[in-house]
Amino acid sequence: MVTVAIVAILAAVALPMYKDYIIRGHIPQATNGLSDMRIKLEQFFQDNRTYAGACAAGAPAAPPTNPDFTFTCNVAANGMSYGLKAEGIGTMTGFTYELNEANVKKTFASPSGWGTSNTCWVIGKGGRC
Repeated sequence: MVTVAIVAILAAVALPMYKDYIIRGHIPQATNGLSDMRIKLEQFFQDNRTYAGACAAGAPAAPPTNPDFTFTCNVAANGMSYGLKAEGIGTMTGFTYELNEANVKKTFASPSGWGTSNTCWVIGKGGRC
């Protein structure tokens, strides 16, 4: 009986920590995807002097497909600025990361306990960047 109690206590501590570990392992899919899109947008801008058209389907900076995040790219009407967003789906629901042409990184939304930031991408509980 004592063994069962010890195992139950260990499981109660270990399972939430393991879940957070798995979530932290999926976050780089969003941050890397946004960074990759930004690089492609900047290369497109160097060649065309505008961001307009860079995010269209089949274009160099078209949003990637990912099982854990939905990527979007919004270019301003004047073609001189953009906003990128990665919104979590499935097990990553609740996470929203953003990036713009000035390389400003934001964590717009995250699940309870993770925190948000207007200056960085939160990658750990408690708002750790």
